Amino acid sequence: MRDMMWIYGAFMLLLSEAWSQDPGTNQSTPVNFTTARPLGGYVVRHSAFNLGSDAELMCSDKTWNETIFVIWNIFLKDKTCKISFSNDGQREDFCNDGKSLRNTSRAQSYLLIPNFSHGDVGTYKCESVYKGGVDNYAIKVNITVPPSTSSWLERRGNKMVAVCRAERGKPAANISWSHMGNSSDVETLPDGFFTVESRLELPEGMNTQNLSCVVSHPYWDEKKILVPKPTKDAVQIPWLCILAVVVVVVFLAGFVFFAQKKLVILRRCQHSDISTSKSAPIEDVEEVEPYASYVQRVNSIYNSSVDLFT
Repeated sequence: MRDMMWIYGAFMLLLSEAWSQDPGTNQSTPVNFTTARPLGGYVVRHSAFNLGSDAELMCSDKTWNETIFVIWNIFLKDKTCKISFSNDGQREDFCNDGKSLRNTSRAQSYLLIPNFSHGDVGTYKCESVYKGGVDNYAIKVNITVPPSTSSWLERRGNKMVAVCRAERGKPAANISWSHMGNSSDVETLPDGFFTVESRLELPEGMNTQNLSCVVSHPYWDEKKILVPKPTKDAVQIPWLCILAVVVVVVFLAGFVFFAQKKLVILRRCQHSDISTSKSAPIEDVEEVEPYASYVQRVNSIYNSSVDLFT
């Protein structure tokens, strides 16, 4: 089909040139050769689309009525395929992945890539033959992926360091600080994503409430502003405070220990006093009992004596 298209295109070019040399038809069919490209050459362009967006690639600004045929040869990471259309109604689609040729409101042809993803990254070569010329483009298509961001404070040695991180973005994000001075590292991951980490060394005693990092990326319309939060190891307690806390804890523990000991002793004393007070009346009864027995015996003897004399 492609050979037939080229033959047809070459025929139309010759026919257009013949028309342009004919004064009688030149006015009704204007021909512009300034946009013609060499048949074997491609003009290289670069495009990038957001993840999940609908991407549109245009090969020529000519309308359908002016176009003879359009061929898209697509070179992706996992496959190569072709989509084409001719003005005689012939269509080819060897991609079968949702890509399609569409028309704009001005009847200009474009290639639609719905829900753009990592699998759509590659080189898209287009050949558009129209009445009077040819447009050949090689469009390098890439993806724009927003990074995940985070920021925190950490202690490295005796210094406090603010860290701002933008992970797995494409292209690499840009990080700046509200205070001057920083150092950055960019890590390129095997899958083509970028991780950027920026560090800012803070002077001792600096108030970090007004400190912030600014992350910008082509995916976002606005920059993201992050305020670093301290991690657990970033909070350093002075040794004097630690020693004072230990002393207080030991003192309180000793006080509680001795208080418990004193309480036990008091309870034992109270228990001993109660036992003594309860056993005292029993001893009095034991002391009174011999006297009562003696009186009873004396009375018995006296009574016996009285009975004898009577």
